[in-house]
Amino acid sequence: MDWAGLPSLNAVRAFEVVARHGSFSRAAEELHVTPAAVSHQIRALEATLGVALLRRTSRRVELTEAGRACYPAIRDGFEQLRAALNEVRAPAQRASLTVTSGPGFASKILAPRLHRFAERCPGIETRLSASWPYADLEAEGIDVAIRFGIPERVEAAGSALHVERLVEDSVLPLCSPELVRRAGLHAPGDLRRAPLIHDDSLKLVDPEAPDWRRWAREAGIGPGGLKLAGGVHFNHPDNALEAAADSAGVVLGRRVLAAADMARGRLVSPFGPELPSGLWFHLVSPRSQADRPEVSTFRDWIRAELAAG
Repeated sequence: MDWAGLPSLNAVRAFEVVARHGSFSRAAEELHVTPAAVSHQIRALEATLGVALLRRTSRRVELTEAGRACYPAIRDGFEQLRAALNEVRAPAQRASLTVTSGPGFASKILAPRLHRFAERCPGIETRLSASWPYADLEAEGIDVAIRFGIPERVEAAGSALHVERLVEDSVLPLCSPELVRRAGLHAPGDLRRAPLIHDDSLKLVDPEAPDWRRWAREAGIGPGGLKLAGGVHFNHPDNALEAAADSAGVVLGRRVLAAADMARGRLVSPFGPELPSGLWFHLVSPRSQADRPEVSTFRDWIRAELAAG
Protein backbone atom coordinates (compact mmCIF):
# COMPACT_ATOMS: atom_id res chain seq x y z
CA MET A 1 0.00 0.00 0.00
CA ASP A 2 1.31 3.44 -0.91
CA TRP A 3 1.20 5.60 2.24
CA ALA A 4 2.77 8.62 0.53
CA GLY A 5 0.67 11.74 0.86
CA LEU A 6 -1.44 10.45 3.75
CA PRO A 7 -1.75 12.89 6.66
CA SER A 8 -0.27 12.31 10.09
CA LEU A 9 -2.28 9.91 12.24
CA ASN A 10 -1.87 12.33 15.16
CA ALA A 11 -3.44 15.09 13.07
CA VAL A 12 -6.36 12.86 12.08
CA ARG A 13 -6.81 11.89 15.73
CA ALA A 14 -6.84 15.57 16.72
CA PHE A 15 -9.58 16.23 14.16
CA GLU A 16 -11.67 13.30 15.46
CA VAL A 17 -11.47 14.51 19.05
CA VAL A 18 -12.22 18.16 18.21
CA ALA A 19 -15.15 17.13 16.03
CA ARG A 20 -16.53 14.90 18.79
CA HIS A 21 -16.28 17.57 21.50
CA GLY A 22 -16.90 20.64 19.34
CA SER A 23 -14.14 22.31 21.33
CA PHE A 24 -10.38 22.77 21.03
CA SER A 25 -9.96 23.10 24.81
CA ARG A 26 -11.84 19.88 25.62
CA ALA A 27 -9.94 18.07 22.87
CA ALA A 28 -6.67 19.33 24.33
CA GLU A 29 -7.66 17.96 27.75
CA GLU A 30 -8.37 14.51 26.29
CA LEU A 31 -5.15 14.46 24.25
CA HIS A 32 -3.02 15.91 27.09
CA VAL A 33 -1.65 18.72 24.93
CA THR A 34 -2.31 22.46 24.66
CA PRO A 35 -5.16 23.92 22.57
CA ALA A 36 -2.48 25.58 20.41
CA ALA A 37 -0.96 22.18 19.64
CA VAL A 38 -4.38 20.83 18.64
CA SER A 39 -4.98 23.84 16.42
CA HIS A 40 -1.58 23.30 14.76
CA GLN A 41 -2.44 19.66 14.03
CA ILE A 42 -5.77 20.65 12.47
CA ARG A 43 -4.16 23.30 10.28
CA ALA A 44 -1.57 20.78 9.12
CA LEU A 45 -4.30 18.26 8.28
CA GLU A 46 -6.34 20.84 6.36
CA ALA A 47 -3.20 21.90 4.45
CA THR A 48 -2.46 18.29 3.51
CA LEU A 49 -6.04 17.71 2.32
CA GLY A 50 -6.43 21.11 0.71
CA VAL A 51 -9.83 21.68 2.30
CA ALA A 52 -11.20 23.24 5.49
CA LEU A 53 -12.65 20.70 7.94
CA LEU A 54 -13.65 22.95 10.83
CA ARG A 55 -15.24 26.36 11.16
CA ARG A 56 -14.40 28.38 14.27
CA THR A 57 -17.31 30.42 15.69
CA SER A 58 -17.52 32.64 18.75
CA ARG A 59 -19.16 29.85 20.76
CA ARG A 60 -17.91 26.52 19.46
CA VAL A 61 -16.23 24.66 16.63
CA GLU A 62 -18.45 23.44 13.80
CA LEU A 63 -17.79 20.97 11.01
CA THR A 64 -17.68 22.21 7.44
CA GLU A 65 -19.40 20.23 4.71
CA ALA A 66 -16.12 18.38 4.08
CA GLY A 67 -15.69 17.76 7.79
CA ARG A 68 -19.18 16.30 8.10
CA ALA A 69 -18.53 14.06 5.12
CA CYS A 70 -15.37 12.46 6.50
CA TYR A 71 -15.97 12.52 10.28
CA PRO A 72 -18.18 9.39 10.58
CA ALA A 73 -15.68 7.19 8.75
CA ILE A 74 -12.75 8.60 10.74
CA ARG A 75 -14.61 8.09 14.04
CA ASP A 76 -15.51 4.51 13.10
CA GLY A 77 -11.96 3.89 11.93
CA PHE A 78 -10.49 4.79 15.30
CA GLU A 79 -13.07 2.64 17.08
CA GLN A 80 -12.18 -0.32 14.82
CA LEU A 81 -8.47 0.29 15.38
CA ARG A 82 -9.01 0.34 19.15
CA ALA A 83 -11.07 -2.86 18.96
CA ALA A 84 -8.45 -4.62 16.82
CA LEU A 85 -5.64 -3.74 19.23
CA ASN A 86 -7.73 -4.88 22.18
CA GLU A 87 -8.22 -8.25 20.51
CA VAL A 88 -4.50 -8.96 20.56
CA ARG A 89 -3.77 -7.32 23.90
CA ALA A 90 -2.99 -9.66 26.79
CA PRO A 91 -6.15 -10.48 28.77
CA ALA A 92 -4.83 -8.78 31.89
CA GLN A 93 -4.31 -5.57 29.91
CA ARG A 94 -7.68 -5.46 28.14
CA ALA A 95 -9.81 -2.44 28.76
CA SER A 96 -12.54 -2.67 31.37
CA LEU A 97 -15.11 -0.22 32.66
CA THR A 98 -17.13 -0.47 35.87
CA VAL A 99 -20.24 1.71 35.99
CA THR A 100 -22.61 2.30 38.89
CA SER A 101 -25.95 4.09 39.06
CA GLY A 102 -29.20 4.11 40.96
CA PRO A 103 -31.59 1.22 40.27
CA GLY A 104 -34.01 3.38 38.25
CA PHE A 105 -31.37 4.70 35.85
CA ALA A 106 -29.83 1.23 35.61
CA SER A 107 -33.08 -0.53 34.70
CA LYS A 108 -34.60 2.15 32.45
CA ILE A 109 -31.52 3.61 30.72
CA LEU A 110 -28.41 1.47 31.05
CA ALA A 111 -29.59 -2.14 31.09
CA PRO A 112 -31.62 -1.91 27.85
CA ARG A 113 -28.90 0.03 26.00
CA LEU A 114 -25.51 -1.20 27.16
CA HIS A 115 -25.49 -3.79 24.39
CA ARG A 116 -25.17 -0.85 21.97
CA PHE A 117 -22.12 0.39 23.86
CA ALA A 118 -20.66 -3.14 23.73
CA GLU A 119 -21.27 -3.33 19.97
CA ARG A 120 -19.64 0.06 19.46
CA CYS A 121 -16.68 -0.77 21.73
CA PRO A 122 -16.21 -4.56 21.67
CA GLY A 123 -12.79 -4.27 23.28
CA ILE A 124 -14.18 -2.79 26.51
CA GLU A 125 -15.47 -5.22 29.11
CA THR A 126 -18.28 -3.35 30.90
CA ARG A 127 -19.70 -4.10 34.34
CA LEU A 128 -22.86 -2.46 35.69
CA SER A 129 -23.62 -2.18 39.41
CA ALA A 130 -27.00 -0.79 40.51
CA SER A 131 -27.01 0.68 44.00
CA TRP A 132 -29.12 3.26 45.79
CA PRO A 133 -26.39 4.49 48.22
CA TYR A 134 -23.48 6.38 46.71
CA ALA A 135 -20.47 4.14 46.21
CA ASP A 136 -16.92 5.06 47.20
CA LEU A 137 -15.54 5.12 43.66
CA GLU A 138 -11.85 4.89 44.46
CA ALA A 139 -12.21 2.29 47.20
CA GLU A 140 -14.58 0.09 45.17
CA GLY A 141 -12.68 0.34 41.89
CA ILE A 142 -15.54 2.10 40.04
CA ASP A 143 -14.66 4.10 36.94
CA VAL A 144 -17.94 5.94 36.30
CA ALA A 145 -20.98 6.74 38.43
CA ILE A 146 -24.28 8.24 37.36
CA ARG A 147 -25.47 10.36 40.28
CA PHE A 148 -28.75 12.21 40.60
CA GLY A 149 -29.43 15.25 42.72
CA ILE A 150 -29.17 18.97 43.28
CA PRO A 151 -26.24 20.09 41.10
CA GLU A 152 -24.52 22.16 43.78
CA ARG A 153 -24.50 19.21 46.17
CA VAL A 154 -23.30 16.66 43.65
CA GLU A 155 -20.63 19.02 42.31
CA ALA A 156 -19.35 19.59 45.86
CA ALA A 157 -18.68 15.87 46.27
CA GLY A 158 -14.95 16.36 46.59
CA SER A 159 -11.83 17.51 44.79
CA ALA A 160 -10.88 13.91 44.02
CA LEU A 161 -13.90 13.53 41.72
CA HIS A 162 -14.61 14.85 38.24
CA VAL A 163 -18.29 15.81 37.88
CA GLU A 164 -20.24 16.71 34.73
CA ARG A 165 -23.94 17.53 34.38
CA LEU A 166 -25.75 15.28 31.90
CA VAL A 167 -29.46 16.16 31.84
CA GLU A 168 -32.12 17.67 34.10
CA ASP A 169 -35.15 15.52 34.85
CA SER A 170 -38.73 16.78 34.73
CA VAL A 171 -42.10 15.34 35.75
CA LEU A 172 -45.38 15.02 33.85
CA PRO A 173 -48.55 12.91 34.05
CA LEU A 174 -48.02 9.48 32.48
CA CYS A 175 -50.27 6.47 32.07
CA SER A 176 -51.11 3.70 29.63
CA PRO A 177 -53.06 4.46 26.44
CA GLU A 178 -55.69 2.02 27.69
CA LEU A 179 -56.29 4.10 30.85
CA VAL A 180 -56.62 7.27 28.75
CA ARG A 181 -59.44 5.63 26.82
CA ARG A 182 -61.06 3.91 29.78
CA ALA A 183 -61.09 6.94 32.11
CA GLY A 184 -61.54 9.58 29.41
CA LEU A 185 -58.41 11.55 30.32
CA HIS A 186 -58.40 14.64 28.11
CA ALA A 187 -57.84 17.54 30.54
CA PRO A 188 -56.25 17.90 34.00
CA GLY A 189 -59.63 17.93 35.73
CA ASP A 190 -60.33 14.43 34.41
CA LEU A 191 -57.78 13.01 36.87
CA ARG A 192 -60.55 12.78 39.46
CA ARG A 193 -61.69 9.71 37.50
CA ALA A 194 -58.35 7.90 37.76
CA PRO A 195 -56.23 6.60 40.64
CA LEU A 196 -52.98 8.45 41.23
CA ILE A 197 -49.62 6.72 41.55
CA HIS A 198 -47.06 8.47 43.74
CA ASP A 199 -43.36 8.33 42.81
CA ASP A 200 -41.61 9.40 46.01
CA SER A 201 -38.09 9.06 44.60
CA LEU A 202 -37.65 12.80 43.97
CA LYS A 203 -38.72 13.69 47.52
CA LEU A 204 -36.04 11.36 48.85
CA VAL A 205 -33.46 13.50 47.05
CA ASP A 206 -35.03 16.93 47.58
CA PRO A 207 -38.05 17.51 49.87
CA GLU A 208 -38.94 20.54 47.72
CA ALA A 209 -39.17 18.51 44.50
CA PRO A 210 -42.49 18.72 42.60
CA ASP A 211 -45.29 16.33 43.54
CA TRP A 212 -48.96 15.91 42.67
CA ARG A 213 -49.98 18.75 45.01
CA ARG A 214 -47.69 21.24 43.28
CA TRP A 215 -48.66 19.91 39.86
CA ALA A 216 -52.34 20.51 40.68
CA ARG A 217 -51.58 24.14 41.54
CA GLU A 218 -49.65 24.60 38.29
CA ALA A 219 -52.50 22.97 36.33
CA GLY A 220 -55.00 25.34 37.94
CA ILE A 221 -57.29 22.65 39.35
CA GLY A 222 -56.45 22.87 43.06
CA PRO A 223 -55.75 19.91 45.36
CA GLY A 224 -59.47 19.32 45.84
CA GLY A 225 -59.69 18.20 42.24
CA LEU A 226 -57.34 15.27 42.83
CA LYS A 227 -57.55 12.17 45.00
CA LEU A 228 -54.37 12.94 46.90
CA ALA A 229 -55.18 10.69 49.85
CA GLY A 230 -54.43 7.02 49.55
CA GLY A 231 -53.07 5.57 46.37
CA VAL A 232 -49.91 3.57 45.94
CA HIS A 233 -46.48 5.06 46.75
CA PHE A 234 -43.20 3.85 45.27
CA ASN A 235 -39.69 4.83 46.30
CA HIS A 236 -38.16 3.55 43.04
CA PRO A 237 -39.18 5.40 39.86
CA ASP A 238 -38.93 2.35 37.60
CA ASN A 239 -41.52 0.54 39.75
CA ALA A 240 -43.88 3.52 39.56
CA LEU A 241 -43.53 3.68 35.78
CA GLU A 242 -44.19 -0.03 35.41
CA ALA A 243 -47.35 0.27 37.49
CA ALA A 244 -48.55 3.11 35.26
CA ALA A 245 -47.75 1.13 32.10
CA ASP A 246 -49.90 -1.70 33.51
CA SER A 247 -52.88 0.71 33.79
CA ALA A 248 -52.78 0.86 37.60
CA GLY A 249 -53.18 4.63 37.51
CA VAL A 250 -51.56 7.90 36.48
CA VAL A 251 -48.07 8.65 37.76
CA LEU A 252 -46.34 12.00 37.92
CA GLY A 253 -43.46 10.33 36.16
CA ARG A 254 -39.88 11.30 35.44
CA ARG A 255 -39.33 12.21 31.78
CA VAL A 256 -35.75 10.97 31.42
CA LEU A 257 -36.50 7.53 32.83
CA ALA A 258 -39.81 7.22 30.95
CA ALA A 259 -38.42 8.22 27.54
CA ALA A 260 -38.08 4.69 26.14
CA ASP A 261 -41.54 3.62 27.34
CA MET A 262 -43.02 6.78 25.79
CA ALA A 263 -41.23 6.12 22.51
CA ARG A 264 -42.66 2.59 22.40
CA GLY A 265 -46.17 3.80 23.28
CA ARG A 266 -46.33 1.95 26.61
CA LEU A 267 -46.74 5.29 28.36
CA VAL A 268 -48.37 8.48 27.13
CA SER A 269 -48.83 11.92 28.63
CA PRO A 270 -52.52 12.82 28.22
CA PHE A 271 -51.91 16.49 29.11
CA GLY A 272 -49.51 18.88 30.83
CA PRO A 273 -48.09 20.78 32.42
CA GLU A 274 -44.59 19.33 32.59
CA LEU A 275 -42.59 20.65 35.54
CA PRO A 276 -38.78 20.90 35.83
CA SER A 277 -37.47 19.10 38.88
CA GLY A 278 -34.32 21.14 39.46
CA LEU A 279 -32.53 17.80 39.83
CA TRP A 280 -29.90 16.57 37.37
CA PHE A 281 -28.21 13.36 36.38
CA HIS A 282 -24.43 13.74 36.59
CA LEU A 283 -21.51 11.71 35.32
CA VAL A 284 -18.94 11.30 38.09
CA SER A 285 -15.55 9.63 37.92
CA PRO A 286 -12.37 9.68 40.00
CA ARG A 287 -10.05 12.35 38.64
CA SER A 288 -7.44 9.65 38.23
CA GLN A 289 -9.77 7.87 35.77
CA ALA A 290 -11.51 10.80 34.05
CA ASP A 291 -9.12 10.94 31.10
CA ARG A 292 -8.98 7.21 30.38
CA PRO A 293 -10.13 6.47 26.80
CA GLU A 294 -12.75 4.04 28.10
CA VAL A 295 -14.26 6.69 30.37
CA SER A 296 -14.22 9.32 27.61
CA THR A 297 -15.87 6.90 25.21
CA PHE A 298 -18.60 6.03 27.72
CA ARG A 299 -19.12 9.74 28.49
CA ASP A 300 -19.72 10.53 24.81
CA TRP A 301 -21.95 7.49 24.36
CA ILE A 302 -24.26 8.18 27.32
CA ARG A 303 -24.59 11.84 26.32
CA ALA A 304 -25.69 10.76 22.85
CA GLU A 305 -28.15 8.21 24.27
CA LEU A 306 -29.76 10.75 26.58
CA ALA A 307 -29.96 13.34 23.80
CA ALA A 308 -31.73 10.79 21.59
CA GLY A 309 -34.33 10.13 24.32
